[in-house]
Amino acid sequence: MKTNLLNDDALWVKFAKKAELTTDQLDQFKTLYQMLKDANEMHNLTSKTDLNFVINYHFLDSLALGKAIALNDLNFISDIGTGGGFPGLPLKIKYPHLKMVLIEVTNKKIWFLETVIKALNLQDVEIYDQDWRTFLRKTENPIDLFCCRASLQPSELVRAFKPSSPYKNAKIVYWASESWSPELDVEPFIQNKTSYFIDGKKRFLVSLKKSEDAAKDEELV
Repeated sequence: MKTNLLNDDALWVKFAKKAELTTDQLDQFKTLYQMLKDANEMHNLTSKTDLNFVINYHFLDSLALGKAIALNDLNFISDIGTGGGFPGLPLKIKYPHLKMVLIEVTNKKIWFLETVIKALNLQDVEIYDQDWRTFLRKTENPIDLFCCRASLQPSELVRAFKPSSPYKNAKIVYWASESWSPELDVEPFIQNKTSYFIDGKKRFLVSLKKSEDAAKDEELV
């Protein structure tokens, strides 16, 4: 047991240094981890809860967005299909100024999100309990950026860029594996792909946005 505790301490120290966290932020991540681990025994929120896995595949993978996007310059983001809160919760901890909408339809996951938000005293975080298409039809928020860690396919995500959508000028970032290849209807929206590594595995953050030319053409119609 003592050996495991020492190993855990080393993992936390390494994580805090890599993610450039304050002491308070690290404490919030530790609380989030313990809550995830405890809740997973009842609700099966994630496939694994060992510390090394959660740090790499949930915390660091979520925070990779900050390497590709200047999040300090944004005000409002939304996490599509957040599940257990990834990437939304790690991003909120790291960038507390962000207003955030977490889109999630599963009751047990909504319960977990509400519990964590209250426990960590996270401000300006809203949970939207309807699906993505309903969100596009029934909301209109000043969202700068949508995030999606593979909960939906990009061909579904780009519905946001339809001329009638209030989010047609927003940006979407999609977490993709090294083997991912875009569908034909997605290719016109790809701005760039930023590569990074998680636990030695190469991944991509794919930025999707309507081109300026397409936007101008719509204005002329």
